[in-house]
Amino acid sequence: MRQSMTVRRKKKKRCQWCAEGIEFIDYKSISRLQRFMDNKGKILPRRQTGNCARHQRQLAVAIKRARIMGLLPFVTY
Repeated sequence: MRQSMTVRRKKKKRCQWCAEGIEFIDYKSISRLQRFMDNKGKILPRRQTGNCARHQRQLAVAIKRARIMGLLPFVTY
């Protein structure tokens, strides 16, 4: 017998930066940047965060700048 399977579509995530109309991601906004990192300090991918390609690139640069400045850790244990 074949069971009927219901297909559940996931809601498409929108880029938070585009929704708020933010053009430039600031490396000094630590609380915002931490939302796009996992608990080990790694940058989360686009498919998980829902960012557009443009803002994902800016986000990666901002996180790397914050790490260099000492505002964010490179690795957490």
